Amino acid sequence: MYQFVTNFLNDFENTKNEMNSKSNLILIASIMTVFGVMMIPGGILAETSENSVTISPINEKLSLEKTVTTMTVPQDNKLPWGAVKGAASDYVERYPVIIQFYKNGDPVHVAQVDVKGDGSYEYKFRIRNIDNNTGEVTNIFEGQYTVKIFKVIHNQNELI
Repeated sequence: MYQFVTNFLNDFENTKNEMNSKSNLILIASIMTVFGVMMIPGGILAETSENSVTISPINEKLSLEKTVTTMTVPQDNKLPWGAVKGAASDYVERYPVIIQFYKNGDPVHVAQVDVKGDGSYEYKFRIRNIDNNTGEVTNIFEGQYTVKIFKVIHNQNELI
């Protein structure tokens, strides 16, 4: 009986240690995931402080808001992702946001993004790629870009 109890307690202790190891592994993996998510996307955003906004009427109820801004991707960039984000604002449901990227006046990328329920939108895109087999780095975006963002909004002015 003594041997049975001793074996049971040893098995219990081993199981407890294995569970603690697994719990620690899951905790470490979770922390690494959080840090990884915090790094996506970190530094490549379209600059919103110096943008140009024009509003053109579509009809008596709707207008097209066009925002033109600049995005700069440095040559020594190490981050793989970039993003274009818009804050909550007036928008018309079922009309997506259209984002166009231009370099030296030439179109290089176009995206269509749904507007979230609070009126905000976000488009994440790859700006740098690393081939896992060769380690070769390809910069998809590099330098300065003009970004045009088109959004359908309700008319603000009754005279339009």
